[in-house]
Amino acid sequence: MSDFIIDMSMPQSASVVGGKAAVLMALAEQGFNVPSFFVITPDAFESSGLKKEAKTELNAALSALEGHKFAVRSSGREEDGVRHSHAGQFLTVLNVNASNVARSAIDVFKSAEAEHLSKYRKQKGLSTSENDLAVLVQVMVNPHSAGVAFTADPVSGRQDRLIISAVKGLADSLVNGEVNGETYVVQTPSNTIIESPDTPLLSSANLDDLAKMSAKITQYYSHPQDIEWAFSGDELFLLQSRPITSTLRPPPLIDTAKIVFDNSNIIESYPGFVSPLTFSFAQYSYARVYRQFVSLLGVKPNIVRENSAVFDNMLSRINGRVYYNLLNWYRALALLPGFSINRDHMEVMMGVDEPLPVEISSTIGPKPSTGFARLREYLSLTRVLFRLIKEAVAMRWTRARFMRRLNRALARPEEDLDKLPLSALAAEYRKIEAQVLDQWDAPLINDFLCMFAFGGSRKLMEKWAGQAGLTAHNDILIGQGNIISAEPAQRIRKMGGLIEGHDALKFSLALGDGTLLEQHPELKKQVEAYLAKFKDRCTEELKLESITLDRDPAPLYMAISAAADNNTKLHTPNNSSSDQPLNVAFKGKPIRKVLIKPVLNWAKRRVRDRENLRFERTRIFGRARNILRAIAKQFYAHGLLDDPEDIFFLTVQEILGGVEGFALSPDFKPIIALRKTAFEHDKTLPERGSRFIIDGAMVSGISSADISPPPPVSNAQIQTGTGCSAGIVTAPVKIITDPKTQRLKKGEILVAKNTDPGWIAVFSNASALIVERGSLLSHSAIVARELGIPCVVALKGAMSWLEDGETVTVDGSSGEVRRKNA
Repeated sequence: MSDFIIDMSMPQSASVVGGKAAVLMALAEQGFNVPSFFVITPDAFESSGLKKEAKTELNAALSALEGHKFAVRSSGREEDGVRHSHAGQFLTVLNVNASNVARSAIDVFKSAEAEHLSKYRKQKGLSTSENDLAVLVQVMVNPHSAGVAFTADPVSGRQDRLIISAVKGLADSLVNGEVNGETYVVQTPSNTIIESPDTPLLSSANLDDLAKMSAKITQYYSHPQDIEWAFSGDELFLLQSRPITSTLRPPPLIDTAKIVFDNSNIIESYPGFVSPLTFSFAQYSYARVYRQFVSLLGVKPNIVRENSAVFDNMLSRINGRVYYNLLNWYRALALLPGFSINRDHMEVMMGVDEPLPVEISSTIGPKPSTGFARLREYLSLTRVLFRLIKEAVAMRWTRARFMRRLNRALARPEEDLDKLPLSALAAEYRKIEAQVLDQWDAPLINDFLCMFAFGGSRKLMEKWAGQAGLTAHNDILIGQGNIISAEPAQRIRKMGGLIEGHDALKFSLALGDGTLLEQHPELKKQVEAYLAKFKDRCTEELKLESITLDRDPAPLYMAISAAADNNTKLHTPNNSSSDQPLNVAFKGKPIRKVLIKPVLNWAKRRVRDRENLRFERTRIFGRARNILRAIAKQFYAHGLLDDPEDIFFLTVQEILGGVEGFALSPDFKPIIALRKTAFEHDKTLPERGSRFIIDGAMVSGISSADISPPPPVSNAQIQTGTGCSAGIVTAPVKIITDPKTQRLKKGEILVAKNTDPGWIAVFSNASALIVERGSLLSHSAIVARELGIPCVVALKGAMSWLEDGETVTVDGSSGEVRRKNA
């Protein structure tokens, strides 16, 4: 090492090369892109300038640097320190020719004697001179943009902000305060751009590179940094880094708690974006219903009360979409008797695609019991079993009582709602809460019994009769004709038959236009009857903002027209007296047939009641929707809303509070404006995966939660889902994302992520169904059985795997989907 010249590849302490050079040497060694430089030590200077030996070494060092222009900069021992930066106190000379480097170095060295520096150091409590100033000679970068980046906000002290200032060309005018430059604000550590100019100088890729470099430097020094940088083309150079010396907020404490969000199940009920009003209604409903669920299974009232926070927080709305707060679902299940010895089976009840990671689930609920404690668990399970047997025996009467309460709550004719004052409308809504949602016993008990009855009977049929037993199970349980979910398809097919030969009417209905119905009184009568019963069975029927069929019957008209062109006969439903499926499955096994029949009949009733009670849920949501829309009209008339549709940006509690007197403010418009802005922003964000985990509190953890990339598209020629309606069809596929605007041609295979009763307009022409989500008891399976068409559900990634228009073969019995060339 020379006494006068030190190359950047030989890192030294600040006591030798000064603070600036020591930092750049260390960062270059860490791999950061620092322009080449060397340091002239203080020993190279004398009163008359550079020592003779130093001049010789300087010329040799300049020859080794690959550059035509150089920056000559100061590097004092106390410069760029944690306490005192000395920013702007020393001379810097840019764009220096090699022949002038020596002269510029002397000028920089003598800048340590300037009067303003003496005042600065006196103000900071330092000695009044800097006698050991080194000089840094660096290859000039010719940037298209340059500037500074603060890895914490130097004004507010926030350490989750990256503040960037940028100018065209060199940044000397920015650093000297001559220009303001462009300002960018980036949220860290997610690197989300919060603020940028309308016509930005820096691209999002530039900002991302800056954010990543800044984070690495801050991590290396464990202190927020003030960084000088430059872009030449797409190459980012680090010119300087020093600690921010202003007062900063302390970094947040590390929070090791986790929250798991999962929508693999609930997305079937609430797909896509969900309004604040719908979410608040769903959140209340889930909280009330699942309190009742655990109570019915023997959890003591005081335990339910102690876990109120669990039941009140079972759903979350993230970027406008609904997720399960999965840990709270596990915590609710952990309250049930026998959880410690029945954990795996209870996880299946969740209906999610995958269980929780063991390291998380093992922290929830009691540990597996042993000895006498295990015996107590089994005794608790026995009591639950007897309770379920009692409830199963009493199910007919429980259901009857539930229906009486429900009908009382919905007794007022809907056409009267618009005639009621606000207080009366609020009272109607409260009836739904008190008489139905707070007494949700029949659907809860039946769903629980249905899960065991369906799963148990299916396993027994497979064990005793193999694939023939599974086919018979589908035919008997899913294809029974008294399931109300199948009635819309049956009615639409019947109405389609009425317009045979009425080409003008069929064409008009295909366009969603019902004006020609007057020419066909019988069809008009049946349409009116359909709407009277099924008007709430619309697309995304559980969203309060959804448009029901009575407000827009176009989907029904189009479905009738499509049914007129479809000559496929409806599946002949089986009733409890039909033994044909069992005769086929148990040919030569009469004893097994006799034993299985009562099991299947009981399971059949549970499946029927499950679907029929879910239709009653649709009615309840429909009544809540109509009450809230009636309130919206009056809020609009009072000037509380700019548009009646704005009601969907409020919560149920805010609306009722405005009527009943507990609202925090009667001025809804600012709240609505804020939520509309957030809603529009949510639509610009990429969709998160079906599950993601955040650390700590939601407000601090969500910004850093990873957004999972979409799964890779499969190259497989054959995939298998769950077959739930027998038959084999080969036809082109049609991928449907919006049933309100997209239609099937006759004979095409419908491919969808999930379906609901509002898909009636596209079901009629389908020759088969392929659905990414769902189960044997999903709406897709039941309707497919009634239409007599093959159906495969739970075929993950089908929307990405298949291409619109390609030909595939669907086997609705085995669940296999085969591409044409397979």
